[in-house]
Amino acid sequence: MTQAAVSELDERVPGRRWTVRLDAAGRGSTAVRISCSRPACPEQRLPSAAAGRAAAVAHLKAHLRAAPAPRPGAYCACRADGCHTHLPDTGRHARAEPWRCGGPVVLAVITDREGRWWKAMECCSRCAAATPGAKTAATSQAPGPQTGDEPPTPVAPGAGTPQFSDRQAAARTGVPAPRSAPVRRRPPQAKIAQRVIPHDLRPVALRDELVELGDLFRAYQQRTEPDLKLLADLHERKAQAFTTWADVSGITSLRMEARRAEQAATAARFQHQQRTGGIADSDGPAVSRLLTAPTQGDHARSVLAYVADHSPLPGSEARLLTLMLTLRTAHKGTGNLVGQDLNALGLTDPEDLVEKLTGCGWLTLPGTAGDLLASRPENPTPITIPSLVPRDGEAGPFTFGKKMRPKLSGWAQKVISDKKLRKAKATAGTRLLALTLATQTDAAGRLGPGGQGIALHALTAWVPIESGELQHLVDQLTTADWLAETALTDTQLTGQLTERVLPLTCPLPA
Repeated sequence: MTQAAVSELDERVPGRRWTVRLDAAGRGSTAVRISCSRPACPEQRLPSAAAGRAAAVAHLKAHLRAAPAPRPGAYCACRADGCHTHLPDTGRHARAEPWRCGGPVVLAVITDREGRWWKAMECCSRCAAATPGAKTAATSQAPGPQTGDEPPTPVAPGAGTPQFSDRQAAARTGVPAPRSAPVRRRPPQAKIAQRVIPHDLRPVALRDELVELGDLFRAYQQRTEPDLKLLADLHERKAQAFTTWADVSGITSLRMEARRAEQAATAARFQHQQRTGGIADSDGPAVSRLLTAPTQGDHARSVLAYVADHSPLPGSEARLLTLMLTLRTAHKGTGNLVGQDLNALGLTDPEDLVEKLTGCGWLTLPGTAGDLLASRPENPTPITIPSLVPRDGEAGPFTFGKKMRPKLSGWAQKVISDKKLRKAKATAGTRLLALTLATQTDAAGRLGPGGQGIALHALTAWVPIESGELQHLVDQLTTADWLAETALTDTQLTGQLTERVLPLTCPLPA
């Protein structure tokens, strides 16, 4: 570069530049603040990032409209930042010549990919074209013969009200179009269930189906509200597609993935039926059940079956007490109990029953039955059921874990403590029957598998009463608004649980 050129460069004014930033307003808040490097611009605060981004863009556009045209005598503002075009290249692919600015001066706009800042600056058209993502907002007129201090005249109409797009300006002035940001990463691979879909997978229809399913599953994850019917349909399509994929590729793990998708489809469809009362396309309100997953209902039935086979004392009162104590201690054979828990069961003589359970060795207490009945929530009584305590690393009789146990216990307590049952002073047998019927309905609340009724021999195995007593218990549940449309014959009980108690039901698998 000659001395004259250096002298001319020194006389050129530095290019203008300003930055608009978007930052978080503070921790634990979605609010953002907008700041501008122009001294006269006050800080703004907005409630969300989306609103902040729109306000920041509008603020920068207002500056660009108000700004005068780029000055031909300005040198690049990016030079002050030490941009890569102005720094000497010392790598193995060093340029043969140092970078030289050139072309008319433009007003360029740059933003980061995350949308956190926007920068406007005067620079030469060569630097704007070499800056990834830069867009030209306005262009100056190339300096020509001028007299005196006459200000330069912009070439492009509308230069005083520049826009973000540089297409019109580039077409009218011959400004080099800015280069797009270099893409150094490989194009994203199509995936489904963390598996890469081969680009050469055949048939093409199978690959298109897998790609579409992957997009649909990712879109479903962004939903604010679940749609279990849609989810079941997606899992069914996935099972079919993965089965075909396994057939054409011979990969065993794909077939296992297909089976898991079938199971997920069945579970999602069953949950949908639970929420809609058994009508697959119901538009009515969904039933919000206390035990939401099908496996939770299975666990509740497993406890009822275990207690029916291992109850230490006869009678419905002993069976109900045994069931509630088993639910309280099911995980490790130990738990805590207070007197209120026993008094809520509607037992005739709870203290006598507790003494009989401790006397036969089925239940262990640190004190007497009277101490247990007198215990308060702030000082519960620890209880132990030796038959439920795991021995030598062996698993207990139940497969559910410690997080499931309180859910089942809370569900059972909710059933037997129902307000209308307490108001009707329902007996222990009636409450035990209500608990049993809640686990023996379809999704719509009809009794028995498929709503076809419950066989009496099965019902009396769970509720230890004479068949002649059953009608009295059914009448009590009907009065308490638990049952409706009941019909008791010599072989089975049919009927419908009322809508009031549907949230307490655990529907049988369809």
